[in-house]
Amino acid sequence: MKHFKTLLLVTALFIGATSFTQAQSKVAHINTQTLIQAMPEMNTAQAEMDKLGKTYEADIQAMVTEYQNKMKQYEAEAATKTDEENQKRLVEVQTMQQNIQQYQGQAQQEMQKKEIDLLKPITEKAKAAILKVARAQGFDYVLDSTQGGGVIMADGKNLLDDVKKDLGI
Repeated sequence: MKHFKTLLLVTALFIGATSFTQAQSKVAHINTQTLIQAMPEMNTAQAEMDKLGKTYEADIQAMVTEYQNKMKQYEAEAATKTDEENQKRLVEVQTMQQNIQQYQGQAQQEMQKKEIDLLKPITEKAKAAILKVARAQGFDYVLDSTQGGGVIMADGKNLLDDVKKDLGI
């Protein structure tokens, strides 16, 4: 019975010491997506993206309209033209269609590139602000509460070197 009490006391001390050690690390969280959406720079970036998108959309619509007009014209004149002329016209229309598709792909790539270029300084500014506030308030870790987010800041004890040493790496 005395042995059981000693074991219970040791277990209680171990749990208390573990809890105390874990309580030493201060952890905070932030939804970075909500923060970035609230930044005024985001409204400017979104307006620029919308403007660029409308420009591409207008260009594509003009190309589609030209393609449709050409198709109607060629279909109306097909009976009066030779097979050779109709074949050339078919190739021309197919080329127009391929050009439209290629332009749509290029426009999409340009939009993605522009979005990355616009968002990078905004996200860097947000991260710098998070780090500044977290360090000022004494947090060791800041977790991103955005779905799929991870650790933003980790100033607490990193066990990597100790574990490598233990493994002989």
